[in-house]
Amino acid sequence: MTIINILIVIGTFLFMEGVAWFTHKYIMHGLLWSWHRSHHKVHDHAFEMNDLFAIVFSIPSILTIYIGYNNYQEFWWLLFVGIGIFCYGVFYFIFHDIIVHRRIKIPFKAKNKYMKRIMHAHYIHHEKHSKEGAEAFGFLYAPKKYQK
Repeated sequence: MTIINILIVIGTFLFMEGVAWFTHKYIMHGLLWSWHRSHHKVHDHAFEMNDLFAIVFSIPSILTIYIGYNNYQEFWWLLFVGIGIFCYGVFYFIFHDIIVHRRIKIPFKAKNKYMKRIMHAHYIHHEKHSKEGAEAFGFLYAPKKYQK
């Protein structure tokens, strides 16, 4: 059973990159641009309207962990889906908020090709300060065209 649980966590984590890409492109740069706009503007305050997405995106993780943990026999696997979503959220926070946007000041210099590529793709995404015309909507994957 342990291997299955690990595979569910890993599969969910990987699936979340697709969910994040879709949400970023079609929701954040679409219907809820009014929240996301704050993230594309230079500012000097600690929080931005865009941070509300972290709260919204935590809900599926909390619910799936709760349902899977509380002995609903047929939904045991939801615990591991929730853990996968949570792990993606942690990785996203570390990469996006700490490493890329330096919202928590740490000394970091990208040294490997992967980190350089995904950071460069994200910086290209932020060259556009409007809802339209942006590219590179992923967070943990960037095509080779973003290789410096």
